[in-house]
Amino acid sequence: MKKPQGKGGRKEPVAHDEDLWHHTAATIEPLKRGKPRVHLSDRALPDPPKSRVLLKPEKPHRSPPIKEPAVEPRPVATKTAVRKAPDLSAFDRSSARKIRIGRIDIEARVDLHGLRQSEAHAALRAFLFRCQSRGQRYVLVITGKGKTASSSEHSYGGDGERGILKRNVPRWLEEPDVRSIVVSYTTAAIHHGGEGAIYVHLRSKTRT
Repeated sequence: MKKPQGKGGRKEPVAHDEDLWHHTAATIEPLKRGKPRVHLSDRALPDPPKSRVLLKPEKPHRSPPIKEPAVEPRPVATKTAVRKAPDLSAFDRSSARKIRIGRIDIEARVDLHGLRQSEAHAALRAFLFRCQSRGQRYVLVITGKGKTASSSEHSYGGDGERGILKRNVPRWLEEPDVRSIVVSYTTAAIHHGGEGAIYVHLRSKTRT
């Protein structure tokens, strides 16, 4: 014969079931109360760490190099070629003989006798260049033989030396600019002054 069920058809707990429950309940430990869950949106989020931007040290501003205009090398200055005056030639013997005998005329003459050195020098140069420009070829320069200062005549050069113009005129004829128009010179014949005069052969005007 079955035992009657309790209200609602539930079975009455048996004695051993209650013992089992009490034993189980006695061994259960209460769970630790967990921390309340906080939604992420409610939590105050810390400020994001500032990103460290590594700034490169600024390089000093350098302007682009200025290109200098190309400078052409200057031509090396060369000394102007100086025209060398020709050497004096020996007076042509045939021409000298013709002058002595009168077959070649003396076209002009200058007398330096009695002049001081500076005066004689200037007079000689002016005479020679003037004759050459006129196309004259054979001229006579009178220097004088020279006398002492005690003489009644003027001493040549005013320094009492004998024959100073006689010695200086050949030297003046050797000057470069004078030599450029003089071909040669020689002592004149006796009737033209001998040792106190000089024949001078000038260059042709078209050849200077």
